[in-house]
Amino acid sequence: MYKAVCRDKTYKLGDMGGLYHGKILLHWCDSCHTPVLADHCACGENTRAVPVTPPGDARPAFPDDIEFVNQVYEERFGMQIIPDDQIALLNKVPDHDRMEEIIVGGAIVGAIRYLPARKRWEALPRPDAVLIDKPEKRSIIIDDGAFQSVRDGRSLLAPGLISCDCSVREGDEVIMMTQAGDCAGVGRARVDAEEANLMERGQVVKTRKNISSKYTPGKATWDDVIKANEKVLAKAEAASGKFIADNISPYKHLPMSVSYSGGKDSLATLLVVMNTYRKLPILYIDTGLEFSSTEDNVRDVQERYDLECVRIESGDEFWRDFQVNGPPARNNRWCCKTAKLEPLRRHIIEKYGENGELVSFIGQRKYESFSRMKNPRVWRNSYVQNQVCLAPIHTWTALHVWLYIFREKAPFNILYKHGVDRMGCYMCPASDAGVFEKIKTIHPELWQEWEKAVTEWMDNNGVPESWFESGEWKTQGYQSV
Repeated sequence: MYKAVCRDKTYKLGDMGGLYHGKILLHWCDSCHTPVLADHCACGENTRAVPVTPPGDARPAFPDDIEFVNQVYEERFGMQIIPDDQIALLNKVPDHDRMEEIIVGGAIVGAIRYLPARKRWEALPRPDAVLIDKPEKRSIIIDDGAFQSVRDGRSLLAPGLISCDCSVREGDEVIMMTQAGDCAGVGRARVDAEEANLMERGQVVKTRKNISSKYTPGKATWDDVIKANEKVLAKAEAASGKFIADNISPYKHLPMSVSYSGGKDSLATLLVVMNTYRKLPILYIDTGLEFSSTEDNVRDVQERYDLECVRIESGDEFWRDFQVNGPPARNNRWCCKTAKLEPLRRHIIEKYGENGELVSFIGQRKYESFSRMKNPRVWRNSYVQNQVCLAPIHTWTALHVWLYIFREKAPFNILYKHGVDRMGCYMCPASDAGVFEKIKTIHPELWQEWEKAVTEWMDNNGVPESWFESGEWKTQGYQSV
């Protein structure tokens, strides 16, 4: 499915430009039935690599995630793809909007993809999904003689078809099975069921090639996952502590804080700083566009660890500049400077003087994006020159972060449990349309506020409604309209 090409020590995969931001660490222990971020499990057994798509920054599937994924597969195939008693992970992969691979039993059993134009989620099963549950619809029964051909990645032709489920429509994802119930492959139907069942020649299904993986079912809990990764977590914590010790000396005389956003990475950074260095104040910038759960989490963390919280209020600065600039876009994120960087710069000057400086520990990770992979671990913000930034968890994956949080039993933002994996401003243009759909459900009042503001701005500036409805506002700033 993919061909790796060496390019400046990174590897570009697939049409969507998937990149290795570092070594893919995700492995699976078939004895403990848990993911492990190393070649060996704490139980002593060897682990096997899970062939996830780069960058391989997999995260836990929370109960709401599991319910949602199963709902999508139930609707399309009449099957459940994640069992209740097995550990499941979701791995975000490059796509036009949002797509996540589903890892169960050490195998990639499928994926879900959001289709913005249709405003719905699509189920993309892998052959191993049939080992978990049998599809009740959108399945195709093939002749045994066509099995190996389909298994090898060739398309299903009419002579190899026995029957096509009546629910199948042209363009649907389908699962091809033998009469004995073995899965030969998956793919996309080229014709409706009615036509397929009458065909004598021609292509019925275009088979989708997948990198093979191994499904090994077994019960496990997240406590089991923590135990399986205890050496991994200890090593990661020690390495982060060493990074701090090796780099903090030139700045020991300066005031310090941990930049805290209410997200998982800033929480893990706070924990590792407290565990390996010392307790510091948290620095929280209230942009006026935060989720209520973020405010709750800042308070919970402050109280749990008895921390000073330096709170910077942006006030109405975002909405003031909004009237001039219009909605921020991915190629014009003026909002970060207005609502975060400028208030921070002013705060440092007001508190420490015109030549004053502040050291901040930041939850930056290289697995998050290609740009962050290239960033140094110690730097000065290009706009806030009086802030020195250090990134202790730069080499951690999302699973490192979550297992560390679970190990420490730390309070995390409850929105993560509801399938929202990006904290910060609720209407951030860097978010996917698929995530916005979840935000609309969880916080309809916030989205109504945003929709009302953008609609009024469009009316005042002669911008057609379709610009917002299509999602173009995220990718095309005001100057491009």
